[in-house]
Amino acid sequence: MKISQKGLDLIKSFEGLRLEPYYCSSQVLTIGYGSTGPHVKEGMKITKEEAENLLRKDVSRFEAGVDKLINIDLTQEQFDALVSFAFNCGVGALEESTLRRRLNGGEDPNTVAQEELKRWTNGGLAGLVGRRKAETDLF
Repeated sequence: MKISQKGLDLIKSFEGLRLEPYYCSSQVLTIGYGSTGPHVKEGMKITKEEAENLLRKDVSRFEAGVDKLINIDLTQEQFDALVSFAFNCGVGALEESTLRRRLNGGEDPNTVAQEELKRWTNGGLAGLVGRRKAETDLF
């Protein structure tokens, strides 16, 4: 499955766009819509189009992660919400999560999303509370 434009827009709305590198709250060099890795170098500049391309490339890893880790049929919106979650928290976090265990265990997906996504706010950080609510609403 592939993320929809609605899912991409959700990620973009919370990541924001930066055309020059910056250190995120985890002190990782980041550019575009939250892109990290060896391709991000101090002093570089990118265009909005390049940021879009990086986002699509980055998101493909998280699409694959959700496809691999979630064994139930998902709607497009559910898939999009989980890709946004994995993009923000990491595929490893999804893999180890109660969210994944409960979804794959056959519990009602909407109940699981409402109960589990809100737990991933790093102690109630406002930005993460808002993101998890948006992901839950999309789910």
